Formats: sequence, C-alpha cells, structure tokens
Amino acid sequence: MGSVRLLRTPDDRFTDLPDFPFEPRYAELADPHGGVIRVGYVEAGPADGPVVLLLHGEPSWSYLYRKMLPVLAGAGLRAIAPDLVGFGRSDKPGALADHSYARHVEWMRGFAFDALDLRDVTLIGQDWGGLIGLRMVAAEPSRFARVVAANTGLPTGDVDMPPVWHSFREAVQKAPVLDVARFVQSGCRSSLSAAERAAYDAPFPNEMYKAGPRAMPSLVPYRPDDPASEANRAAWKTLTELDIPFLVAFSDGDPITAGMAPILRRSMPGAQGLEHPVIAGAGHFLQEDAGEELAGHVVRFVRG
Repeated sequence: MGSVRLLRTPDDRFTDLPDFPFEPRYAELADPHGGVIRVGYVEAGPADGPVVLLLHGEPSWSYLYRKMLPVLAGAGLRAIAPDLVGFGRSDKPGALADHSYARHVEWMRGFAFDALDLRDVTLIGQDWGGLIGLRMVAAEPSRFARVVAANTGLPTGDVDMPPVWHSFREAVQKAPVLDVARFVQSGCRSSLSAAERAAYDAPFPNEMYKAGPRAMPSLVPYRPDDPASEANRAAWKTLTELDIPFLVAFSDGDPITAGMAPILRRSMPGAQGLEHPVIAGAGHFLQEDAGEELAGHVVRFVRG
C-alpha cells in the first residue's frame, strides 16, 4: 500500500463545542507507509498524575469523554483522550483502503508510546477503543498498569456478531450520506442536544472526510478467516496469561457488546476477585449516558 492521502478538518469546525473547553494538542507520527500523520488529543489533570488513556470508538471522537475528563482530573489523574486516525481532530486518510485493523493499532501505539512515551497506563477502551487498546496491551503489557473494558471486546470471528451489529454494518455501508450524529444518538439512552449532535458531526465537513467511520464496521473480524482474526486470537492468548488488573465496566443496555462482559470477567486473570460494575440505564455509548458514574469507577479502581 502506498502513501496515504490525508485530509485535515478545518479548525473552525471545532469552535464553541458545548462542555468541551479542553485545549487541542497534537502529536506527529511517522507512518510506515510514508508521510507524517497528525493525531489530535486532549488532556486534563496534573502532568505527573497516574496516566489514564481513554480510547473512543466508532463513529465518535474524544468529545465522547467530556463528562469523564473533569472527574478523572479532579481525582489527580492525567487523563489523555486521543482521536483515532480518521476521527476528531486527527488526520483523515481519504480512502477506505487506507484503513485496516493493524494500521489503527499501530497508529495508536505510535501515539501513546513513541510520541508521548506513556507508562503505567490505565487503559479505558470502549467499542473500537477496546478492539485497538486490548491489542496494544497484548503487544506491550509492560506499559500498562490496569485495563478498564467498557462495552467492548476482542472479536476473532469464531463466534458470530449479534444481528444488531450486522444491521449497523450494512447501514453504514449503504448510507449515501453517513449521518454520524444520528448513529451516536442511536447508541445512547439519553437525548443529545442539537449542539451536541453538531459536535459529533464537526470532524466531518462532507462525505470525503468519512472514510474512517465508513471503514470501521467492515474491519471488525466477524468471520474466522478475517485478516485480523489470527492477530486477535494471539492477543487473547497473551491477555489470558497476564495478571494486569482488569475491570469490566459495561452498561446494562448495549445489545452489541453485552455478551462480551461475562467472557471478559471469566477469562482475564486480572478480573478475578474484583467487583465489576454494571452501569444501569446506559446504552452503547455509556460515556454519554453515565460518564460521571463510569469515571467514578475508574478513579476507585486506580486509587484502590
């Protein structure tokens, strides 16, 4: 695959975002396929605090963590929320073929470890944030102190995804215009305001910028012979031999990932003996529906 054609969302798309006063920061990655990719992120809390890395999923961006960042920062944690490449303020590879599961793992690994040199990290991964983050933990476990899995998993394609996920994948593939805010709203129990919906749409001025959100559903390994299946099986093997403390903090209202919670609780050595919260009244995007509550569980986990 040759060098990637990158798009960059104009800064004025991000003015006056409700409840998101965080100063944008940027890290530059050397892409192994050529060129430099800029990753946008926000940070809150003391620079010397315990590091919490908050990884979002499809089709959101770090704005999803706006309710959690102040709680984590207030507890003395250094909370870092990057935008996946193709999302938020990060550069956007313009072609669907530029996106692969392996590339997204490498981009976030490069951000966290090469650019920021983060250590003793507590990972919070939701949706694709877990699919990517758990691969990072398996690859470099010495960098991580803890894991919080929130409405996520690490699919290998050996077990079929639920019907609601297949419907979502098809809807994303077939939509002539991808309504990002509508998809975020459909994963929430609470109602987003018009300004909040606009904030989720902000990274994507037009269809040209949406290769990331368009590509992600088809990159989930949902068949045993998927290109990413073998790497995820290998990651499972590593993760189930690690004793890193592992908190499973799922909502009670996510039909996409619900089946993963008991598997993670049962399979991860670091999950044994912990009290795993089930967050009531929240949907797939539990950061929207119960962000402060989830952040409270994270603080107790880190400080406990």
